[in-house]
Order: sequence, then C-alpha cells, then structure tokens
Amino acid sequence: MSIRWLVSFVSILCLVDTGFVLADSEAVRFPREETEFDKRQEYPLRLLRLAFKEAESDYKLVPSNKLMQQDRALKQLQYGIDVDVVWSMTSRERESNLYPIRIPIYKGLIGWRIFLAHAQDLPRIIQVQELSELRKLHFIQGHDWPDIEILRANGFSVHGAPDYISNFSMLEHRRVDLFPRSILEIWSEFESHKNRGIVIEPTKLFIYPAAFYYFVHPSNKLLANTIDKGLRMALADGSFDTLFDEYHLDVINQLEVKNRQIFRLNNPLLPAETPLSNKVMWFSLPKK
Repeated sequence: MSIRWLVSFVSILCLVDTGFVLADSEAVRFPREETEFDKRQEYPLRLLRLAFKEAESDYKLVPSNKLMQQDRALKQLQYGIDVDVVWSMTSRERESNLYPIRIPIYKGLIGWRIFLAHAQDLPRIIQVQELSELRKLHFIQGHDWPDIEILRANGFSVHGAPDYISNFSMLEHRRVDLFPRSILEIWSEFESHKNRGIVIEPTKLFIYPAAFYYFVHPSNKLLANTIDKGLRMALADGSFDTLFDEYHLDVINQLEVKNRQIFRLNNPLLPAETPLSNKVMWFSLPKK
C-alpha cells in the first residue's frame, strides 16, 4: 500500500510541476520579448522551430517567465538560469562565455544599418554626405548592444539607452540625431513609432561584418548540435532561404538598398572563427 501511495504522490508532483519536467526533458526556454509590440522575435522563433523540425527533434519552445533585456538574458544563459537559448549578435566576449552556433541567422544583414531620425531633422541629415560630417552627429544604441562599441570604434559619438524603448523616446524628443537599425528591423519599428515623428532616413547605409547567432550554455552540446544540424539541413534544402525571403526580401526592396550611399565600417569585435568565407551563409546584393 505504501508503494502504491508513493507512486501516486510522485505522479501528482509531475502533473503539478509540469514546467520543471518539460524544462528537463524537451522544453527550450527563450527570453520573453521586452515589449508587446516588439516583433523581433517572430523570425528567430520560426527559424528555430524549422531547425528542430529538420533535425527531427521533439524540443518545444517556451517563453521565459519574466521579461528580459538582452544583457540579462545573456547573463542568465551563462549561469544556466531561466533560459536555454538566446539569439544575439556575436562578439569575442560572448563567444568566450557562451556556446555559439556559427550560422548567421540573418545572413549578415544585422550589420547593414539604416537610420531612424526625427522628421524635423531629416532635411539637415540628408545633406550630410561625408563620413567626417556624420561623425559630428549624435547616435543612440542600447547600452548593452555590441553595436555601440562598433560605432564608437569607428569614431562616432554614441549614447547608450538603458532599455529598448528609451531609444525611441530619445529620438522623439530630439536628444539624438540618428538611431541606426538593421534593415531587417527598421521597417516594423518605423511602423510602430511613426506617430512619434520618427522617420526612415532615405539616403545612407552603414555596412559592417556582423553575425547574429543562436547561443546556448557551453554544457548543452545536445541542444547546440540539434540546432546546428537543423540549420545546415535547412540551408541545404532551401527552406532556410525560403523563410528568410518571406520575412525580409520585400523590406530590402522597399528600403531601396541598392540606391543608397554606402559607408563601410570595421567591426573590431568580430571573432576570427566567423565563417565569412562560406558564401551560402551570407546575403549579397545582385550585381548590376
């Protein structure tokens, strides 16, 4: 009788604490988005689900219990708490603390940067055509984003915003001139904030080599291998490119990337292991 009671008790515990059981077996926790209008999660989550499907894995993605800014999510992952996978731009520091799956999920376009500006400042900014003149303007980025160090290393004056939404508030109140955004992020952000006087600068483009990876805890090689295998299979059968084009090709065309003045910058944070020579992993403009 006591054995039967023990089995029942254990069964009840498993049902009550389902989250714990899933976390140990098949649930993969990712950072919950910072704001309700933040659409940056959609593509990485769909691509990760595609990787799991390609690898025939039964992993299931579940959001973390708490909202997390990027810096906190990376720290929690490093300590093995609350999250199992985070996607972020790579750097030497991040690769020393976490395990990167070295397949750039945005095909390098995270380093193609167009500017958000305030409508009242736009005529003045459009007139600026030299890099030396651009360096006299005031930029803003998240304080914990690698981009802030990249821009500063290239001679720009960059303010660090304490959180994601503060970037837009600073721009709205004209305390800064430009908020550089990836061409893959900028259109949805413009749509969300255009009622604040925020517009897309139409003439310029920064390009620096950058890779946005999935990261896992260094000890979680099973998850890392599953993601790596699934992404490589998706690249091979074309489903990676199909999903990428679904989310990004129209926006690239809308932003008229080919007609912009290009400024090429250095990225001193880029690890030597970045697979820049594997052309299938990177986006490039068709030759004219």
